[in-house]
Amino acid sequence: MTQPGTMTAMSQQMQDCVEACMSCHSVCEETMSSCMQMGGQAQMQIMRALMDCSEMTRMCADMMMRRSPMSAEMCALCAKACEMCAEACMAMPDDPQMMRCAESCRRCAEMCRTMAGARM
Repeated sequence: MTQPGTMTAMSQQMQDCVEACMSCHSVCEETMSSCMQMGGQAQMQIMRALMDCSEMTRMCADMMMRRSPMSAEMCALCAKACEMCAEACMAMPDDPQMMRCAESCRRCAEMCRTMAGARM
């Protein structure tokens, strides 16, 4: 029996999603740094997608950890941001960092879509 005011433990599915979000956040941050070193105007669209994804994944993980009643909606938005970022990264298929980021974004999007449909 749980005492009033205590939270139930996170499900394994939610823990996995939080980890995927935090991992994706880190990879997006690393990729932004890589993009800034490359320079060039063509990177602006990619940078915007990376920034959106980085912020969204961090916020999504935070909301799940505190059991926000808006977690499911945030997970759905996060999945969309991750997919957009993966697509943007695919514009540079010869760059290993971009491909690593796209892979992380796709994994996170999949986990977030699952959580968006789950009861939290």
